[in-house]
Amino acid sequence: MVAAVVYNYFMTLTGVLAPVPTPFDEQDRVDLVRLRAAFARWVASPLLGFVVLGSNGEAALMDEDESDRVIGAAREVVPAGRPFIVGTGRESTRATVRATKRAAALGADAVLVRTPGFFKSQMTNDVFVRHYTAVADSSPVPVLLYNFTAVTGVNLLPATASILAAHPNIVGMKESGSDVAQIADLVAQTPSSFSVMAGSSATFYAALCLGVAGGILALAGVVPHPCVRLFELTRGGRHEEARALQRQLVPLGRLLSQAFGVAGLKAAMKMTGCDVGPPRPPLAPVPDAGLALLREALAEFQEVAA
Repeated sequence: MVAAVVYNYFMTLTGVLAPVPTPFDEQDRVDLVRLRAAFARWVASPLLGFVVLGSNGEAALMDEDESDRVIGAAREVVPAGRPFIVGTGRESTRATVRATKRAAALGADAVLVRTPGFFKSQMTNDVFVRHYTAVADSSPVPVLLYNFTAVTGVNLLPATASILAAHPNIVGMKESGSDVAQIADLVAQTPSSFSVMAGSSATFYAALCLGVAGGILALAGVVPHPCVRLFELTRGGRHEEARALQRQLVPLGRLLSQAFGVAGLKAAMKMTGCDVGPPRPPLAPVPDAGLALLREALAEFQEVAA
């Protein structure tokens, strides 16, 4: 009965969520003090909800016990009624199922499951269908698919997502690519109740025009107000204003994604007064020249990011 209630709630998942970074201290330990302080800021923003332990959460660099502590600490500070989603993708189906069940037990409202990609040549559409079906069958909470080809090297195609969207416990998908044709196919080939979420800030406006339900954007953790405003303007048909705001967001978004990744996200967060610590090695901090570029891009949003 509980799973059914959550499932019905996520059928109408629309808006902007932030995939939040995991704070580490200077001794490379998970820093729950910094995590709680950062969430105090994020919760005060207009964001719909939050994703922990996604790609921007450096989940692939963390031990399972660290992941569980982050989920538990974040759950304590995220208010009920705001979607709290946990990344539980692992390379094996078995490990993904186990991580998903632990996340649910720790209070996740839903899970975001990236495609396995280590054995790239063997990750066929049939393999993805079997993998996600097994996870969804076992999950106590709703499942969102997660396609991030730039990182995994594999592509979850719209035709495969369409098959998986028929599963009653698979309720949406984060598409982090910028291929607008693929996004258009994904929206067209899945039910309207299936929440397609854009993961690229560079094409967020275009994706909204194609019918996505919202975005899960790293940029939203740094400048949440403009990201939510872009969503609202586009949904309200105010396209000239929306296009202008999209152009304003692009330089910072590209620095956070294409140029500097997680290290850039953490550096930008610190510049806005929210210190989430350094990236976890082997990721390196942003060099001084990059920090100057980030400051310049952030200057456009000082009124909302200070």
